[in-house]
Amino acid sequence: MALSLAEVEHVALLARLTLSENEKELFAQQLGAILEYVDKLKELPTDDIEPLSHILPIYNVFREDHCRPSPPREETMANAPLVEDGQYRVPRII
Repeated sequence: MALSLAEVEHVALLARLTLSENEKELFAQQLGAILEYVDKLKELPTDDIEPLSHILPIYNVFREDHCRPSPPREETMANAPLVEDGQYRVPRII
């Protein structure tokens, strides 16, 4: 499945990436190859295979919750690049 440059540009926009024309062409080829491989995988008979989320069995290990005092605000804000009104100041993302 070949991807158009417009589709690559759309994906780059969603990922907030700036791509050169060479990169757009390269990624169109690479993403197209990935989608072709996925289409090939769809041909496999998987009706009798039970879906799983992990290959290995995973068990949650819970620990006891312990209440303890939080560190002082000045200590937690000491390494913040920007602080405003006792809160982290971050750039707006629209």
